[in-house]
Amino acid sequence: MTETVGISDRAARSGTAVDVVGAKRSVSLVFAVHGAVTGTFVTRIPWLQHHLGLSPGQLGLALLCPAIGSSLAMPLAGRTVHRYGARAAVRGLLTLWCLALALPMLAPGLPVLCLTLLAYGATAGMADVAMNAQGVEVEQRLGRSIMSGLHGMWSVGGLIASGFGVLAAHQQFDPRLQLAVTAVLLAALTQPVCGGLLDTRAEPGGQAPPRFALPPRSALAIGLVGFCAVFAEGAGMDWGGVYLRDVTGASAGTAAACYTAFAATMALARLGGDLVIRRFGPVATIRAGGVVATLGGLLVVAADTPYLAVPGFALIGVGVAPVVPLAFAAAGRTGSDPGRAIAGVATVTYTSGLIAPAVIGAIAQAESLTLSFGVVTALAACLVLSAGALRLRTTGEPAPEPSGLR
Repeated sequence: MTETVGISDRAARSGTAVDVVGAKRSVSLVFAVHGAVTGTFVTRIPWLQHHLGLSPGQLGLALLCPAIGSSLAMPLAGRTVHRYGARAAVRGLLTLWCLALALPMLAPGLPVLCLTLLAYGATAGMADVAMNAQGVEVEQRLGRSIMSGLHGMWSVGGLIASGFGVLAAHQQFDPRLQLAVTAVLLAALTQPVCGGLLDTRAEPGGQAPPRFALPPRSALAIGLVGFCAVFAEGAGMDWGGVYLRDVTGASAGTAAACYTAFAATMALARLGGDLVIRRFGPVATIRAGGVVATLGGLLVVAADTPYLAVPGFALIGVGVAPVVPLAFAAAGRTGSDPGRAIAGVATVTYTSGLIAPAVIGAIAQAESLTLSFGVVTALAACLVLSAGALRLRTTGEPAPEPSGLR
């Protein structure tokens, strides 16, 4: 189980004054760049499947490799931040993640594709842990919730990048050249973007974070809520385009546009999420989101035309959007070791998103893609039943909630 850095052991601050507002701006852009890498890749998955002649099962196997790479590499993120400091670690790991974008499209066959996706997932997971730790640190210094907005910026980055992917698909632009150029541009953009991050460093002589730490049971309960949402999110991102093409007969451009609709609704929901959460509270917000996502899933399952499936994917996106930021916030209010709880929630939720494509592919291979998204719909419905886990307290006193999470 990974240990989130910068949370459970308090880092020493470099410098006498810290521009926290500038750090918030920088970490927001870091999330956007990370999302742009994902948005670029997923819009060209249908091309990759067709180019290599992969069956749904083979594609699902390939898309399992990022999960394996991420699981193996995420424990190293804490040691990396401990050794190099938060700012340098985020900059270096995010740069590697950007450059890894170019690798999968160059694969000549399934074995090499799996190897490239292992590297892709490893860099993704390490960068994700480091930037979320930075986000929580900035949130704590500001004294108010920003995690929903940060994850909204991730969706914005994915949305903008997917727009370019849709355009490239319409113009039949070679994805190998497209992703190589995009990888270099995003890696170059990472350097100035990270300049304003908090340069938190461990105390001199301090003990390095452990590689593995079992989470508290309360974090597991919260993580299972995130599991349901992130499974639906991962399935929609990686299989939405394939579903539109194979099930509804959509064109390549329309199939690529599915991710754009998905990312657009998630971005809007997360950017405005703090206002909704402040008004209705986290539990009611997640329950309402579960209802919306379930309706979207039913629409996808029933769709025989893109005009029904695309709105269905959009509803899934808006329904699951607020869940992950709220899960992190709830973990931070759990028990005496919030860092350990956040680490547990992060591992459970992100593992869900990483294994979702493989599970969807396996079900599609054995039965059909329609049945696969029936499973997604069932998990979305579980959000309605499990949202109460975010009320969990480990003491008799109500835990103080961050601003905006009442």
